[in-house]
Amino acid sequence: MTRPPSRSRVKRSGSRTFDQDEALEQATMEFWPRGYEVTSVADLTRVMGIGAPGLYAAFGDKRALFEEVLRTYGATYGALATRALAEEPTARAAVTRLLHEAASEFTDPAHPYGCLVISAAANCTSECVSTTLRDRRNAGLAAIESRIAADIAAGRLPKSTDAGTLAGLSGAVFQGMSQQARDGATRAELDAVAEAAMPAWPPDGR
Repeated sequence: MTRPPSRSRVKRSGSRTFDQDEALEQATMEFWPRGYEVTSVADLTRVMGIGAPGLYAAFGDKRALFEEVLRTYGATYGALATRALAEEPTARAAVTRLLHEAASEFTDPAHPYGCLVISAAANCTSECVSTTLRDRRNAGLAAIESRIAADIAAGRLPKSTDAGTLAGLSGAVFQGMSQQARDGATRAELDAVAEAAMPAWPPDGR
């Protein structure tokens, strides 16, 4: 996944500067496999190549940095659902694409495995962070549910279709694929999971 272009360079202590976007990318790579709770400020400053004062000056505290990581992750590595729902003609096509792209993205060795928004919630004791992550996951489910409901209204899915349940199933498969990727599942194995999930959808309503 292509990273966003660099936005700015920020002064370090003295006259040296650092690339803020590069530092943010390094923070993302640290939070992604380890989660929010385990990742310390010391870990972050080490991988970002700045001191704690530089981190606080550029990003605020650890939680503020994590919020920025989530924002940029959602626009880059984590934009699978947004793209699929916007570009595919039906909810079925969008979810099919989402799951197969997830199989590829979750197992890409160029970055940590799985989904950051899912894995970062593990063992998180910060209620604010847990709520933020839960809200992001729920927003994704709501977007899928809305698209399914639109297809029901348009006659592309049977009127008996339960949009909430079908969206929940799609989300459960997506989240499970993330964990399986972290546990060592291959892209081919996850593609097979995606294929197995889609027959649970009802036949076209037309």
